[in-house]
Parts: sequence; C-alpha cells; structure tokens
Amino acid sequence: MLFMLHPNEPANSAGFSIHWSTIIGIGALAALYWWRARVERKREGQRPTRRQAWALAGGLVTMFFALNGPLHDLSDYDLFSAHMIQHLVLIFLVAPLLVLGTPGWMLRPALRVPGVGPVARWLTRPTICFAVFNVMVAAWHLPGPYNLAMAVHPVHIVEHLMFMATAVLMWWPFLSPLPELPRLAYPGQMLYCFLMSIPMSIVAIYITMADHVLYPAYEMAPRVWGLTPLEDQQLGGLIMWIPGGLVFYVVMSIVFFKWSQRGEDHAAAAQVDWRPAR
Repeated sequence: MLFMLHPNEPANSAGFSIHWSTIIGIGALAALYWWRARVERKREGQRPTRRQAWALAGGLVTMFFALNGPLHDLSDYDLFSAHMIQHLVLIFLVAPLLVLGTPGWMLRPALRVPGVGPVARWLTRPTICFAVFNVMVAAWHLPGPYNLAMAVHPVHIVEHLMFMATAVLMWWPFLSPLPELPRLAYPGQMLYCFLMSIPMSIVAIYITMADHVLYPAYEMAPRVWGLTPLEDQQLGGLIMWIPGGLVFYVVMSIVFFKWSQRGEDHAAAAQVDWRPAR
C-alpha cells in the first residue's frame, strides 16, 4: 500500500506517466480480493455479486488514474487545484467503490480475531467516523503538514494513506456491508450528511479567502494555464468547497428517496441485510 499510494520514479509511456509501484500495489489488492473470494467460495460457496465485482474493479481503475498520468503529475509538480481534484477523487470515488465492492462475509473473519471486534465497533461509530475524517482533512491542509508532505515523499505517502483510510470510515455509516458494524438509520444518515458538509467547507473557505500563498511548493512551480499561485490556490479552495459540499447534499437526497420508498423501520430498512416485510 505504501508503494501504491506514492510512486518514486515515473516511467513515461507516450506522454502518460506510469508509476509501476502503483500497478504493483493495485495488483496486490486485486489478488488479495480474488484469493479471499476463492477461499470463501470453496469453504462456504459464497462469491461476490457481479455488482460488487464491478464496484471493486471501478475503485481500483479510478485509483490508477488518480495516481498516474496527467492528474498525478499536475498534482505533485504544478497545481494545487489539481491536487484538490486528486484528493476528492480518492475520497468520493475510490473509497465508496472499494466499500461497495467488498462483501461483508469477506471481512467477517477479521472480527473473530481477539480484540479486533471491539476496536472495529468503536472505530465505525458515526461520531468517531465524523471526527476522525474531518480532523484528518483539516490537519493535512494546514500549511505546516501540507508543505512537509510536498517536500518529503514518505510523509506524502502517509497523507494519502490517511485520506484513503479515513474516507472509508467516513462512508461506513452509509455503506457498511456488515450488520455487526451497522449503518446509521436513514434520518441519522441525513443528519450525518448535513453535518459532514460543514467542516470541509470551513477548511475550503480558509484556503479560498487567504490573501497570500499558503503552500510555497506551488509558488515555485511552473505556471500552467496562466494561473498565478494565488489564483490556483483560490481555485483549489473552491473545488473543495463547492463540488466537495455538493456530494453530501446529493447523498442526502438519495438517502431521503430510499427512506421514503422503503417506508419500514428506520434502523432496520437501512441495513445491508434488510428485506421487505411480507
């Protein structure tokens, strides 16, 4: 995973930079998924559904294009705004696709390991998911940690790992594949969405309204598309603010329609194993 989330030496192929370490990491995740599916198919006769397999594949492919090619190069060397797009892709596309693509039975054996179950139940509580994700986003966009990540590759590795891991936690109250680690009830999911949009907006406003360049690495970078460093920073803040905030309102709308269609008990109908009452 460390190698997957931050390459060291790109290999350029027809103008598209490919970081072979990301291919190794993504391949390792795919191989682990295939191995677990094969073991459970032999043992219990279970296999991922076609939708789950496609979601997992979509997450891995999206991860590849986020961490290779033009988006990666612009993010690391030229534009703060491109870096914000990269982070939003990891948070709002890659993380939910990986959760949607992973069956609960594939994760359940880990809960039987002594000590894992209680920690997992605590860590996937909505209040903890909310706090961990938003503290992480705010901390990594402070000038000190952000500039350190741009200057030191191992720190950048840690940054991307934390974005991915906490984004999975952030999506857990909506998408949990395990009834043992349950989803929020629909009204709770809607409130969670609304509250989740606030901290990211505060961080985005701080970046957008700054009257000086917060991240010197981009101040020294070659100019792209005629953007000054401050304009690039303001654009990056707006990208985090508007698309980042809209995602939560879109999810809130989806949750509302699911709630109104099911018309069942709030908590039960939201769970992964819910079936309509006869």
